[in-house]
Amino acid sequence: MRAAYITQTGDPEVIQYGEIPDPVPADGEVLIRVEAAAINPIDTYIRSGAIAQPLKFPYTPGCDLAGIVVACGPGTSRFREGDRVWGSNQGLFGRQGACGELAAVREEWLYPTPEGQSSAAAAAGALVGITAHLGLFLHAGLNAGETLFVNGGTGGVGSAVVQFAKAAGARVVTTAGSEAKREHCRALGADVVLDYRSETLDDELRAAVSESGGIDLWWETLREPNLERTIAYMRKRGRIVLMAGRAARPVFPLGAFYVNDLRMVGFAMFNASSDEQRRCAESMNAWYSAGQWEPQIGRTLSLSETAAAHRLQEDNTLQGAGTLSGKIVLVP
Repeated sequence: MRAAYITQTGDPEVIQYGEIPDPVPADGEVLIRVEAAAINPIDTYIRSGAIAQPLKFPYTPGCDLAGIVVACGPGTSRFREGDRVWGSNQGLFGRQGACGELAAVREEWLYPTPEGQSSAAAAAGALVGITAHLGLFLHAGLNAGETLFVNGGTGGVGSAVVQFAKAAGARVVTTAGSEAKREHCRALGADVVLDYRSETLDDELRAAVSESGGIDLWWETLREPNLERTIAYMRKRGRIVLMAGRAARPVFPLGAFYVNDLRMVGFAMFNASSDEQRRCAESMNAWYSAGQWEPQIGRTLSLSETAAAHRLQEDNTLQGAGTLSGKIVLVP
């Protein structure tokens, strides 16, 4: 098969594109003809060596994929040849990734693609959707009627948080950097959308949550969070979700945190069990079918352009380029 692969870790330019042996499904695996794969920051961290993983070279990167089952290995029972499926969690912990024409995937990491959903959309929503669902419901226990704030409502995870919180009956406040993006947040269902570049942002946010008495759930997407500012906005027994900022060392006002019964949780999607992730996928599929979930695609490239896709992802994740809204999807 043709695939994007590396034989050593390094900059995006170490990614090659060419022929490598077809994967053969082992016990418990199905073979997928990949119709779409999506790029995530973690893919770039593994490729660069910033996150050490047990890589078997040639290594194919990529967590997210969607496609069609073309063969079922021994010991499988959930899928049949011809089924449309999507999944995530590939390219991790020694597993080969999604950026090839074929992928052998353990069936517990795969889910049926809803009728009417394209493979590109299914792949685009895989990791970010599961991440949003885990954080909102497993870790933070979001309830109907609560007020949620998320930085960046048009980002991969941010747009999923907005849509899932609205599907659960929460009031959603978010930010975006342009009027076009703010209008897009409103289209996704956000109740209040603020300009994060505004010089009066703090006053505007305070006014937006004054009626509810503060924020019940603050979803932090920034790599350098200002926890002192965040905690000042929280209602009693509010929750703060952290999903970024590996190197961040923010100031933490302990007194204001504990006297208001606040909770803070950090989590990584890939720590969740296959059963936990499957429950997320079932909700996501149901919300898609109900018109409450639409994964956001920012750029579509060919599989042969995987190196450029990694560079684009790094420019936005690490350099703050602001040239990407939604996910990068690769198609063979």
